[in-house]
Amino acid sequence: MRGRSHSDMPRPPWLPNAEPCARPGKSGPRARFDQSPACPLAAMVWSIAAVCRSSRTTGAAWRQACRAFSSDPGIQASRPDEREAMEYDVCIVGAGPAGLSAAIRLKQLAKEKEQEISVCVLEKGSEVGAHILSGNVFQPKALDELIPSWREDASCPIHAVPAVKDRFYYLTPRRALRMPTPPQMHNKGNYVISLSEAVRWLGAQAEEAGVEIYPGFAGSHLLTSASGACVGVGTGDMGIGKDGTRKDSFAPGLDLRARVTLLAEGCRGSLTKEALKRYSLREKAGADPQTYALGLKEVWQIDPAKHEPGTVWHTLGSPLPWNTYGGGWLYHMADNRVSLGLVVSLDYSNPNMNLFQEFQQYKRHPAIARVLEGGTCLQYGARTLSEGGIQSVPALTFPGGALIGDGAGFLNVPKIKGTHTAMKSGMLAAEAAAAELAKEPTAAGRALDLGAYETALHDSWVHTELHRERNIRPSFGLGAGIWGGLLGSALEAYVLRGKAPWTLRHRRPDHEALAPAAQAAPREYPKPDGSLTFDLNTSLFRSGTNHEHDQPPHLRLRNAKLPEAINLPRYGGPEARYCPAGVYEYVPSEHGGQKLQINAQNCLHCKACDIKDPTQNIQWMVPEGGGGPNYTIT
Repeated sequence: MRGRSHSDMPRPPWLPNAEPCARPGKSGPRARFDQSPACPLAAMVWSIAAVCRSSRTTGAAWRQACRAFSSDPGIQASRPDEREAMEYDVCIVGAGPAGLSAAIRLKQLAKEKEQEISVCVLEKGSEVGAHILSGNVFQPKALDELIPSWREDASCPIHAVPAVKDRFYYLTPRRALRMPTPPQMHNKGNYVISLSEAVRWLGAQAEEAGVEIYPGFAGSHLLTSASGACVGVGTGDMGIGKDGTRKDSFAPGLDLRARVTLLAEGCRGSLTKEALKRYSLREKAGADPQTYALGLKEVWQIDPAKHEPGTVWHTLGSPLPWNTYGGGWLYHMADNRVSLGLVVSLDYSNPNMNLFQEFQQYKRHPAIARVLEGGTCLQYGARTLSEGGIQSVPALTFPGGALIGDGAGFLNVPKIKGTHTAMKSGMLAAEAAAAELAKEPTAAGRALDLGAYETALHDSWVHTELHRERNIRPSFGLGAGIWGGLLGSALEAYVLRGKAPWTLRHRRPDHEALAPAAQAAPREYPKPDGSLTFDLNTSLFRSGTNHEHDQPPHLRLRNAKLPEAINLPRYGGPEARYCPAGVYEYVPSEHGGQKLQINAQNCLHCKACDIKDPTQNIQWMVPEGGGGPNYTIT
């Protein structure tokens, strides 16, 4: 492999002391940097990479090292002649289940076939797992295929708590009515996990296999050739101030050139959006609009006397109105902890709904409160998820790259699981990429065609599983509310068993679903009590979210006048209620009215605003790498 190992790279004096973790007999990534002192950016990048691998380096030191990697072009953005380039065979964006599974599988295939494949993974979080949040009862089907010996690995956190009991309840305001557990929601053989912890373990497996993982690096745009093919990813500049001018710490972003680019950003990723538009992937597949949900989650430490490891609850009903699809969960994890949360579909119509407050009211239900009373809330977070199913999956490949994981829409909504399908999609994409690289091992710089990945996924158990469940989620959108959806789901699950001669469609995107505020029922919420329910600032503190203040805002309005002209008078300013982080608020303007204020530093990177804004005026862009939440047990 071309290039030097990390131990050969010079280190600038401002980095904390940490020895590079070069693997015996293996060199580092293939850099195209001049290795002389005249190229300080090369030294900085490789030194930061070495620091991020060092188990002796604190998170604070790492954040100091890579602070200000910005994906915002700014007013004084880097010029092409200022940007350095690095070359890989495969560049993966996103160190989640799909991206890491793809990386591991690529290295497995390279070893099996004695083939050299260089792989890098970019992760915008400050560390692997920092942006991973999921209410997760893990189905190990894909992991069994990827790493068959994972159960024998004592360091693996996944096998600690097997699921032992399923309960399904319909909640009235005061009662929990037990209902039959739907067949898709039986969890025998599955495990109650923290996906953030599981992803960190997967990251370690990937690095052991020789994958280069770079936390704190946000991919800001796709690199394209003259023919339009994707040839890699560009990271954002660092050291641009809020006013768009270059600070003393400015350094241009990097161009990571690759023959294959896999986008594994999760739901509503910014590069995925760019690829969908640039290559017309939804139109090519004739796919329905994607529909989304927002999941809000807390992890609690509870009284050991109430702890039942492996017990899994799912709920429908209160506090959500009858015409809003969604539900809650409560999972008993390890160490006297429980994971609980509320998922609310973003095709809801009432602009007066405050999603953060709906979650707080969920915890007031007697069945939930009994478990939590006397406990301590440890962590809070929120994330959107793709609910459209197989009919909303776009074309998966484009010249030089592919979509994998939840960004493509592989969540099985009735099963409430998507990690196993995300992992399998990454593995199939890796196999297609390795096969293409083997055909042309020396054609550096040429983007490859991954059409075989799309075929393989269609022939896999992922497609079979999603096709079988395709009509259940849309049945809740036929106008009969929760009860009509339950009847339709029962028909599909118990009678038709996925063999219906029809496919229900998603007819409109979620942002078109809001009714005018004057036509919607008001929603009133009591004040937080400080023991079960909390104010937003307290919850945000538990998320660990943080952004460099002096940087251009990563949340932008395409038209600054639209919120006051349309959103506020027609919909009552819904931004302040669908955002679970207090990013948006209306404040008095200098002209006597109200204006929208954006508190970008609060952002949890959930993407709800990008999805639900009724005028599609909000543009979510990646901030400086390393910013955002710092999840550890979600």
